[in-house]
Amino acid sequence: MSETASISTGIASRYATAVFDLATEDKALDALEADLATLEGALADSEDLRDLIASPIYSRENMQAGIAAVASAMGLGPVLSNTLKLMATKRRLFVVPQMVAALRGMIADHKGEVTADVVSAKALTKTQSDKLAKALKAAVGKDVKLNATVDDSIIGGLVVKVGSKMIDTSIRSKLNTLQNTMKEVG
Repeated sequence: MSETASISTGIASRYATAVFDLATEDKALDALEADLATLEGALADSEDLRDLIASPIYSRENMQAGIAAVASAMGLGPVLSNTLKLMATKRRLFVVPQMVAALRGMIADHKGEVTADVVSAKALTKTQSDKLAKALKAAVGKDVKLNATVDDSIIGGLVVKVGSKMIDTSIRSKLNTLQNTMKEVG
């Protein structure tokens, strides 16, 4: 990991821990989780917001005013809203995506959940998602929340990541394995 990435992760972790502790103290973890979903959606949808948090050309005052307006418009709770304002004051908004990811992990740990990233060639049905979640719960011993995405380049099958483990049953990977085996033979 590069030194810059390590520093960013450390900064994000400290803010995430503070926000998590405040939300836990206020018994507002569910509200925080909803706020995180709203913020993630805004970051995914708005190039202007991503620019605001990442660009060094904005002054502190512009960052503070911008993030305050965004937090108010999204209806974020006081804990997350005030944290974002503080981060703008300290010129630390660039770590918001890492902070959100760290908070997601802390909330999941608190709930006894684990998130599984699932990539499939076509969207999973509700029945398929439920069966997969049940099978993964049996394997890992915790409730599993699925983060499903679609990537038709895997042709078929699934790629499942739970923590540091990855299970790749995609046809693409099987074809790649076959291709490598054939290169070794011929």
